[in-house]
Amino acid sequence: MCPIPRPLIAEPFNALSTEEKVIIIGAGILGSALAATLGKRGRDVLLIERDWKEPDRIVGELLQPGGVKALQELGLEDCLNGIDAVPCNGYAVFYPPEKVLLSYPADKQPNVGCSFHHGRFVMNLRKAARNCPNVTPVEGTAGALIPCPVTDQIIGCSYTYRDKSGETRSRNVYAPLTIVADGCFSKFRKQHITKDVTSKSNFVGFVLKDCQLPHPNHGHVVLANPSPILLYQIGTHDTRILVDIPGKLPSISNGDLHAYLENHIGPQLPATVQISFYTALKTERLRSMPNSWLPPSSNKKEGLVLLGDAMNMRHPLTGGGMTVALWDVVHIDELLASEKVPDLSDTTMVTRNVQKLHWVRKPLSAVVNILAQALYSLFSAGNDPHMKTLQLACFAYFKRGGRCVSTPVGLLAGLIPEPLTLIGHFFAVAFYGVYLLCTGNIDPHSNDKKRSSILDLPSNLWKCVMAIWTACIVVLPVIVSELKN
Repeated sequence: MCPIPRPLIAEPFNALSTEEKVIIIGAGILGSALAATLGKRGRDVLLIERDWKEPDRIVGELLQPGGVKALQELGLEDCLNGIDAVPCNGYAVFYPPEKVLLSYPADKQPNVGCSFHHGRFVMNLRKAARNCPNVTPVEGTAGALIPCPVTDQIIGCSYTYRDKSGETRSRNVYAPLTIVADGCFSKFRKQHITKDVTSKSNFVGFVLKDCQLPHPNHGHVVLANPSPILLYQIGTHDTRILVDIPGKLPSISNGDLHAYLENHIGPQLPATVQISFYTALKTERLRSMPNSWLPPSSNKKEGLVLLGDAMNMRHPLTGGGMTVALWDVVHIDELLASEKVPDLSDTTMVTRNVQKLHWVRKPLSAVVNILAQALYSLFSAGNDPHMKTLQLACFAYFKRGGRCVSTPVGLLAGLIPEPLTLIGHFFAVAFYGVYLLCTGNIDPHSNDKKRSSILDLPSNLWKCVMAIWTACIVVLPVIVSELKN
């Protein structure tokens, strides 16, 4: 039987005491998992969270098998229990009127993912952290990081909280190491990361009740016009739909967004989904979230580590964010293990080990980042004929089956952390598109995918060159961003 969670308190650490102490700002997926992990390892942790109520988000609801494996490594797999989670065996990709089923590779373990209500999973992770006797949970809003006036290293932070009388008070807390994990809208990011957050689209999401998905226990990706639609079951009766909308979001207040969803998106959905979709449009609140891209950065500030979405974001199309975050916890746990760093007050040793994280995490994070950005470019081809060539080629590549499915899906699942393998398959898709163009099997300039013929070979040569060029401008900038420290 689990012990009763420790109550939230607002007590400070003793300033720079002899005990080992870590401050973690943010009790989301990464912050809670890291607090529980470090606490179990004997580190004293102060976990600061603005609001300990169950969070309500429209993303972060599908955990890839690679993320499940990370939970197992951390001993936190029980956090998937009791939240009405739904097993996920792979993806169904729809290119109306065709579709292809992509299963997670059978030779990798675990080969089953999990989808759920985001807030319920977070609350289980928070419970695991609060149950740890070395973790002190605090409800408060972090205000500023505190630099040492002599060395300029970060030695703690300030936070505000409400006391028992309801008065707002401020307190400074100190520790040898402060970890910022305050999410995609991090208030501390700009102070320590020079790279800019960019966003080309928004997800609009809501819940469909008792929706009949064509392939239960699978994520569904509809290659719609102009960009993809995601569907996956997050509970016994609940299915999440996420509609990607490029550019500026239509207005909700004057009904433009409802009209766009009803008239343009609804007809592109599988027939079994449409009844639930149109019903939910009348009853559910529409919510949106920007789809952000932030290349990773190494941590260089002594006494400080930025992790999770505060440091690295990618388009949520592939559902890899939580997998990367949980493996970052695994890596930090290993890098700060007591046998490697006996004393967290040894700033030089802590900084040296933390800086290794940038490259230790690279094999997996680079695969997830590159795949997310590249697939979104392909799946949101719109009216660009050269990008459409790659989109058609990608779908045709999946239809070949075998390694054309197992390896790409293994990469997507976070089970094959091999960036070179990913790049190889990406350009295999591009050259397969060239083959299809030259043999007259696709024509991206036409609504009829097979209107082109072998007689069009001369004119198709230019399309082939542009297809390869388009592949390069899609993937190479993302690769370069991964190689920058």
